[in-house]
Amino acid sequence: MKLESSAKDYKRIEKAILFLDKNFRRQPVLKEVARAVNLSEYHFQRLFRRWAGISPKKFMQFLTVEHVKKILNESQNLLDATYQAGLSAPSRIHDLFVTIEAMTPGEFKKRGEGLVIRYGFHHTPFGECMPAITERGICGLAFMTARGRRGAINDLKIKWKNATLVQDDASTAPFIRRIFSGSKNKEAFPVKLMLAGTNFQIKVWEALLKIPEGSMVSYEFVASAIDKPAATRAVASAVARNPIGYIIPCHRVIRKIGVIGDYGWGAARKKAMLGWEAA
Repeated sequence: MKLESSAKDYKRIEKAILFLDKNFRRQPVLKEVARAVNLSEYHFQRLFRRWAGISPKKFMQFLTVEHVKKILNESQNLLDATYQAGLSAPSRIHDLFVTIEAMTPGEFKKRGEGLVIRYGFHHTPFGECMPAITERGICGLAFMTARGRRGAINDLKIKWKNATLVQDDASTAPFIRRIFSGSKNKEAFPVKLMLAGTNFQIKVWEALLKIPEGSMVSYEFVASAIDKPAATRAVASAVARNPIGYIIPCHRVIRKIGVIGDYGWGAARKKAMLGWEAA
């Protein structure tokens, strides 16, 4: 019930973020932002605090270019030591304990042949999402965009052309509760990921798992972290192809100039995730 309420809140939060994106240069007052989402100042302030834990003004301060640059510098100084220590999966992320299993090149080429993938639709603090699971772990997590559920299912079919897809909300629900609601004994119930990609993509996705909640890094930093400093564009491409949203935190990779940039599931959602985590 909590996740359902949070998902409903997110629709208005997203609308507010889009409004602020367009108008931040003139610093609109609370009343104007509230009007843009069809709420009174009082109700908008309460809604925002319930969802983010802080005021709308404080939330947007987290997302200004100067603040993002500050976090970027602090994160990269902190993470240098982490990456140099050679940490590998399983890695901790948003208080989850994540383990990774990569498909073999042969399995990857078969595009899911003989594989049963169960998917469902669930509420999260960032809107509706569609997880996809196999016996070996989560192989996908997509957030709904303007293309809706049909678009998310079509993307899953394209990626896993030869797999058998079954809608099974009951099977996927425990994973969503685990990811977004927490668990007292996290290491006893790790979140298992089944990654399907090229060796380079998997290397990039593994690097993303080492970025702690509340941190941000640049594409250049990720390229250096995997010992491919000249491969920034290839890294950006791999980040964009991340199949497991939020758990593999591609939203924490931004441009080094402090601009948050695009996101496969919507730029406003990326800003919502970063501001929410920072708060």
